[in-house]
Amino acid sequence: MYLFYGNKTSVQFQSFTPTVSYPGDLQSQLNIQTKAVEPLVEGGAQVQQVLNIECLSDFTEAPLINIKFRYGGTLQNLTLKLPITVNKFFQATEMQSQDFFQRWKQLSLPQQEAQKIFKANHAMDSEVTKAKLLGFGSALLEKVDPNPDNYVGAGIIQTKALQVGCLLRLEPNAQAQMYRLTLRTSKESVSKHLCELLSQQF
Repeated sequence: MYLFYGNKTSVQFQSFTPTVSYPGDLQSQLNIQTKAVEPLVEGGAQVQQVLNIECLSDFTEAPLINIKFRYGGTLQNLTLKLPITVNKFFQATEMQSQDFFQRWKQLSLPQQEAQKIFKANHAMDSEVTKAKLLGFGSALLEKVDPNPDNYVGAGIIQTKALQVGCLLRLEPNAQAQMYRLTLRTSKESVSKHLCELLSQQF
């Protein structure tokens, strides 16, 4: 991941120090290696920082970046969430219809499924929906669901500890302006978290 820090002022940022921190149990779930940045950012300049991120196991909290610097003699201190979520470690998986539904049936334990029914927050546009699902990281499987209005996807969350197979089904109801989203994965915490993350997109 690349982070860009821009100084839009005409005054130097001195003692510029970005530091990554891990809320909760995140230290044991993510390994983030950062390249140091120059401590001086000139007025109007932009600096870049490279972050190498390894997913050790599934996680729900976002890592934080704390940025400290001196601006005109005053110490500034900002803490921001890094846009690192578990779906960033998705590997899209192509599947035939038969394989998808066979796997769907295998993941039938109640704790393996997370479902959410929610109102659409944006216009229900099929091309936009496809782009959002692909952007989320899963493969979009065409002609798999008997209902052509539904979207189904598959992927594997790659972590150092284990691989978590994920299947999803998004059922839009244009008349009611509602969606039903169902996630089935081999790990309960992943099903719940992915369902929560993805439902916020629509």
